[in-house]
Amino acid sequence: MNLRELLLDNKIAVIHPALTQDYCLHIPIYSSKVEAGFASPADDFVEEYLDLNNLLVKHHEATFFVRVSGQSMIDAGIFPDDILIVDRSIQAKDGKIVIANIEGDVTVKRLSIQGDRVILKSENPKHKDITVTGELHIWGVVTSVIHQI
Repeated sequence: MNLRELLLDNKIAVIHPALTQDYCLHIPIYSSKVEAGFASPADDFVEEYLDLNNLLVKHHEATFFVRVSGQSMIDAGIFPDDILIVDRSIQAKDGKIVIANIEGDVTVKRLSIQGDRVILKSENPKHKDITVTGELHIWGVVTSVIHQI
């Protein structure tokens, strides 16, 4: 399998800039938590309003959104059509999930640094890892994943 075929495992489909705070949507967040085990009595008390920009975007000027295609990251909870929130101001370190540009193709993978070797690891055993031998540009670090259920 050549590099281009490996990169097609999980290509980035669409890139969007993050919204600025001028476009905030405040949604109520209730003070009681939803029980994932046994049911608890409902509580209608609104504790505060949640701004998804404040929750998900820490550095507005350095953040962008991308839509995913492919299945090479499903074991990391990243599925086709998910939206990734990517921060360019965070340093790409070993173990981080990154948006990488290799030879003009953009992909999402887990960064693995092993001495002199750099590997972009898939999170799906059906897909191969990419050992970087040429030029690599990291566009940013994935901070959040948004997907529909």
